[in-house]
Amino acid sequence: MEDNKVRLAKLLARRGVASRRGAERRIAAGEVTVNGQVADGSTPVDPEVDHVRIDGRPLPPEPPLVYYLLYKPRGVITGRGDPEGRPSVFDDLQGVAHRVEPVGRLDFDTEGALLLTNDGDLAHALTHPTRGIPKRYLAKVYRTPDARDLAAIERGISLEDGRTAPARARVLETTDRHNAWLEITVTEGRNRLIRRMMGALGHPVSKLRRESFATISIRGMERGQVRPLTGEEIRRLRDVIGGMRPSRAGRRKGKGFARAKPRPVKPNHRKRARQQGNESRTSRTGGRGGPGSRGSGS
Repeated sequence: MEDNKVRLAKLLARRGVASRRGAERRIAAGEVTVNGQVADGSTPVDPEVDHVRIDGRPLPPEPPLVYYLLYKPRGVITGRGDPEGRPSVFDDLQGVAHRVEPVGRLDFDTEGALLLTNDGDLAHALTHPTRGIPKRYLAKVYRTPDARDLAAIERGISLEDGRTAPARARVLETTDRHNAWLEITVTEGRNRLIRRMMGALGHPVSKLRRESFATISIRGMERGQVRPLTGEEIRRLRDVIGGMRPSRAGRRKGKGFARAKPRPVKPNHRKRARQQGNESRTSRTGGRGGPGSRGSGS
């Protein structure tokens, strides 16, 4: 792809028209034209040369990149629309002048740190499974996990969609009613991951709060509060995605990274000479006494 060219859906998202998925839907619906022709989205465009219109109107200018942190309350969704009519984090997002999208998701019943940005490249990097971005939670669970439970979390737990990546967990506090508060740090973004992990160990979660995402913390914030990230926090996010190696799960799958070329196997001349000597003796003795003469078993 040429330097100035970009995928059409990415361009629409960058201009604040819609999220990438929303842009793909509008392209599929025939609402977008490129140089007077209905676009199919498969051909990249050059925004400095090609004339892109949506519903007959030119695209708005590219907005500045913005980054926010929201202390998401419990009982709201992170999407823009819900068939069940549940409230959304976008219903009352005061102080945010540009269209932003959430970086990842938080469950309806989970509260805590939710990043919002119009920087699609950064959001994609922060949520890519090969990155292993740390997410720290506080979880209130039924009954206090013992040392074996904590060790299982650190090793990985078998769930219906595969084994979890190693995580960190420690007990912070126990309560009078046989409950406990845990601090759990995971590097995956699977749906309802911590609730399923703890449920599999027999410690169902009653409350869950994400304290930080990629080192960006809600410390000092109130539920529902949104604030812009500081320059230092933005630099930290870029350092995280630039300096982190892919997780073990990502390396096994080879997602986003080129596989290492296999090293050439050097011939072992001594071993080859021994094998040739064994073959020569076997031919002289009729096969008795050579390797494998006792049979392989079954």
